[in-house]
Amino acid sequence: MTGTHSVGGAGRFAPSPSGDLHIGNIRTGLLSYVRARQTGRRFLWRVEDLDRVKTGAADSQLEVFADLGVVPDERPLVQSARTAEYSDAIARLAADGLVYECYCSRKDIAQAPSAPHAPPGAYPGTCRSLGEGERESARRRLEANNRQPALRLRTDNREHSITDVLLGRVEALVDDLVLRRGDGVYAYNLTVVVDDAASGIDEILRGDDLASSAPRQAYLAQLLGLSAPGWVHVPLVLNDSGQRLAKRDGAVTYQQLRSLGWSVEDVFAWMQQSLGFDGIGSRWRCVDDMIRSVDFTGMPTAPTVFVPPVGA
Repeated sequence: MTGTHSVGGAGRFAPSPSGDLHIGNIRTGLLSYVRARQTGRRFLWRVEDLDRVKTGAADSQLEVFADLGVVPDERPLVQSARTAEYSDAIARLAADGLVYECYCSRKDIAQAPSAPHAPPGAYPGTCRSLGEGERESARRRLEANNRQPALRLRTDNREHSITDVLLGRVEALVDDLVLRRGDGVYAYNLTVVVDDAASGIDEILRGDDLASSAPRQAYLAQLLGLSAPGWVHVPLVLNDSGQRLAKRDGAVTYQQLRSLGWSVEDVFAWMQQSLGFDGIGSRWRCVDDMIRSVDFTGMPTAPTVFVPPVGA
């Protein structure tokens, strides 16, 4: 088991307040808390509310974790209150000549020929080197449709890597990622880098579906003069078809499981089984049992399948 030591940093859980969390989201959040407590870090919470928001969801998510014995060490950071910080970060990058306008739609990007060896969806650089006349024409075209350009980061378009506690070395091509979308919403890759640094987050635990975005976030942090955090990407919870678990799969949220008779102890017992620790020690009944028992060096990296219970 990972020993307890004080590092003075913080970990975090950062759900989107778009609805009730399913059991897979909850498992990742609990592991974030466990990792923070095992390593002497503060445990922080961020409300990522720049995009999809359901009224009351943020409070409901916090209430679920409080019911499970998890309370953040500080008041949650709310992204919608921090747009000035994101704008300032873009201005700093622009001052270094690292920002340009992009006039492409998703369809444009999908249909454009990609560079050799570039992964699917990588930005092909269509707007990277346009002349001012071409840019002005493109701006007018967007304005006629009540749209504005996106803002992209001018990267070195090279492979970059991070080292992950579970996955080891993770490499990915860092293309010219979006900093602010065409609808004016600040992009995820920018906001998480700015917010993690501002909160003193020095280790990020999250689902391994986001592992490929870690190199670009580390690269962006470097350009902004920020310290890159450590990384722990944990396996996802899937449905019985091998797809990412979703609310359409049945009783998968905490509220639904409780309504079907699950107790808090049942939730932690499933956490123990799903993480491969059910044959080690006694049955988990609370988050303190997780903290005592989870060994990140022995955690499986394969996904877990959750089969929702049925009936009352």
